[in-house]
Amino acid sequence: MTSDKKTVSLLADLFVKKGLTDIVISPGSRNAPLIIAFGGNKDVNAYTVVDERSAAFFALGMAQQTEKPVAITCTSGSAVLNYAPAISEAYYQKIPLLVLTADRPPHMIDIGDGQTIRQENIFASYIKKSFTLPLNIESDNDFSKANHIINEAIDACLYPEPGPVHINIPLDEPIYGTTEKSREGKVENTAEPLSVIPEQLWKEFIESWNSGKKILILSGQANPSREMEVLLSEFAKMEQVVVMTETTSNLNDEHLIDCIDNVLTVIPEGEEAEYAPQLLITTGGAIVSKKIKKYLRDHKPEQHWHLSPSSEKVDTFFALSHLVSASPMDFLSSISEELKNIPGNFGKLWLKLKKRVTELRAEYLQKVPYSDLKVFELLLQNLPENSVLHLGNSTPVRYSQLFGSNKKFEYYSNRGVSGIDGQVSTAAGFALKSEKTNTIITGDLGFFYDSNALLNRHLKGNLKIIVINNGGGGIFRFIPGPDTTEQLEPFFEATHSWKAEKVAEAFDVKYFKAKNQNDLEKVLPEFYQDLSQPALLEVFTPGKENAKFLRDYFSFLKNSSH
Repeated sequence: MTSDKKTVSLLADLFVKKGLTDIVISPGSRNAPLIIAFGGNKDVNAYTVVDERSAAFFALGMAQQTEKPVAITCTSGSAVLNYAPAISEAYYQKIPLLVLTADRPPHMIDIGDGQTIRQENIFASYIKKSFTLPLNIESDNDFSKANHIINEAIDACLYPEPGPVHINIPLDEPIYGTTEKSREGKVENTAEPLSVIPEQLWKEFIESWNSGKKILILSGQANPSREMEVLLSEFAKMEQVVVMTETTSNLNDEHLIDCIDNVLTVIPEGEEAEYAPQLLITTGGAIVSKKIKKYLRDHKPEQHWHLSPSSEKVDTFFALSHLVSASPMDFLSSISEELKNIPGNFGKLWLKLKKRVTELRAEYLQKVPYSDLKVFELLLQNLPENSVLHLGNSTPVRYSQLFGSNKKFEYYSNRGVSGIDGQVSTAAGFALKSEKTNTIITGDLGFFYDSNALLNRHLKGNLKIIVINNGGGGIFRFIPGPDTTEQLEPFFEATHSWKAEKVAEAFDVKYFKAKNQNDLEKVLPEFYQDLSQPALLEVFTPGKENAKFLRDYFSFLKNSSH
């Protein structure tokens, strides 16, 4: 059985034929035809999540893991607006979401009818493409139009790069009707091919590389790729090349500079220009480090080449000179044999800094008292091998950068927009599709803000939530500005005495806690022992002291490096 709404039954049919399998449904009335068509289809995995905001992030996590489009569907009205945070994250992080919003018919908009808003193009500023299906299919022409829209929307989720696509679906009453069989859809290939790179651009890139310039390859957020890791590691062995990565780049090799903030801190005063690149090549998504952004804006390269299949002009450093519309792996590997190793000491300069900060970090961590910094050291040492680590925004993702990348983990974080909303929901969706242990490390405000992530009957036992509870938004004690105002505690930091124990209990999530280093070392093995149900570990740290220890850390690096 399927819905008797022809547009919806056609959508469900093509959804399966084009290889999609997963949809996250938020309950409602107007989206009843979608619930009937997808929920009753044996070839579709349909999941129910009540809170639309959490549901969208949950689907985002699923798509993050599978790298396939995942659909979300909700009823009309304000429910649609709750999708916005996850859609914007998917847009900037390039994650394929197929957004299916049920709507009132056009003649019912703006007449005072309930649960009705203007939904066409509602996500226009942060969506790849938006479509509206016809209200009814009454002719072959209507069918062909709807068939093409659905094909184009699904293809646009993946090509030329992944991202979210919106289909608004107006539905007239009655909406609960069913039918045995509907007209089958026809699969079309509407994917836009990548543009051909002009031969002159290839030549110019090779000439720039081989001209003896100091080269910096900066890799942003990316999914794990062994091929890319091997390629960039070979480049990093060239004397004029430095390759910088972050934990969220998912690249690991001794020749890579993977602790950017640390090494920038120890550049000798007055010698900053000596370390600056002449040729900058960027790949991947967002960069966490604010220090590297400032450094490269202050010391602009002569050329900045950005490699991106979707041709987006990401001018992060205000120096963008060339845009290559291609997969970074495909582009660089195709010309790698023509890229020469030019004698010089640029690579050695940076690797010397990395070696020094690695020694200094170990020295500082031996004496630092119990704090956020010490907790992160212990967690990164003791989290399970071959697992997935999700990093919450604000302090967690920044702390991880100080320790460099670890081969034990795959790293993920919502760094598209970098909001604290949806962090736990995203990790939960990823864990659903993963066979590995998945740990999300989040701050207390991020957890409480997304506590509806636990209002979800699809949570798996491989989901482990670690909440660093320092009594508020600790980052505001570290970044310049907020800590100098009288409004720090009530408004910026949002100081509180909340605890997560009763939240975990309410949703049948096993609860653990640690109030000091000894507690933490004892509880971690037990926390990870049982994979039959999700668990939450609340780690209490001294909120007011954390920022001091972190500032002291950077002062120690700077003052001890010469």
